[in-house]
Amino acid sequence: MRYGIILTTGDPTMLAELAGEAERAGWDGVFYWHGIALGASDTYDPWVVMAAMAMRTERVRLGAIVTPPSRRRPWKLARETMTLDHLSGGRLVLPVGLGAVDDRAFGNVGEPTDVRTRAKLLDESLEILVGLWSGRPFAYEGEHYRFDEMTFRPQPVQRPRIPIWVVGAWPHERSMRRALRYDGVIAQVADPTELRAMAEYVDRHREPDQRGRTFEIVAQGGTPAGDPVAAVAIVRPWEAAGATWWVDADWAATVASLRARIAAGPPVLGS
Repeated sequence: MRYGIILTTGDPTMLAELAGEAERAGWDGVFYWHGIALGASDTYDPWVVMAAMAMRTERVRLGAIVTPPSRRRPWKLARETMTLDHLSGGRLVLPVGLGAVDDRAFGNVGEPTDVRTRAKLLDESLEILVGLWSGRPFAYEGEHYRFDEMTFRPQPVQRPRIPIWVVGAWPHERSMRRALRYDGVIAQVADPTELRAMAEYVDRHREPDQRGRTFEIVAQGGTPAGDPVAAVAIVRPWEAAGATWWVDADWAATVASLRARIAAGPPVLGS
């Protein structure tokens, strides 16, 4: 299992500093979050923040949990992700989903709020990203997006592509089938028992040509900074159920409490 942490608070300079601290403390991934207008929260652009984080780290995976492609132009997202993949030396992962329903940067500014429409936009966006990242001539004709052939260069550093982790709402078939087309699932489950069922589903339904490739199953939750035994006890059932990543998040954190959790290190099993 690998261990990540979401940096839930701090200004861009502080977030870059915390990313470096997390790498030195032994975390495997450092993530930010993607929002435009979520209540009274201080919100920064994730691509600028992750660029700063990339410059202060050398090893950890980077990403924004989660990006909703339905409110972005996919060709612009293709450029942003490719650029950040180069800047980080091939460490970017792209976690995607439909987007938070309480983010006013959907309906308040005229973006679609209907779940079916957002899902279709997500599907088309992912197809476009994969096509443009290929570096080969690519055209697209969909319900929402269409364009004539064009070639995006350079390709991302990572091959065959930047890994895409898709939010999977268990046990919804359409959501799970979408995740299986890509490189990982961010598990929306209630407990490790549901995660085990999800992991078994993934094993049964992956296409034969995918079975030799890594597919990540990402579990999320919170663990205490001051009690490593308790932290490991929280994570152990998720690993046993099939999770390959644990992502720690405290959405009520202060900079001080977040820094303390980072410094305590990941809840490494067997420690």
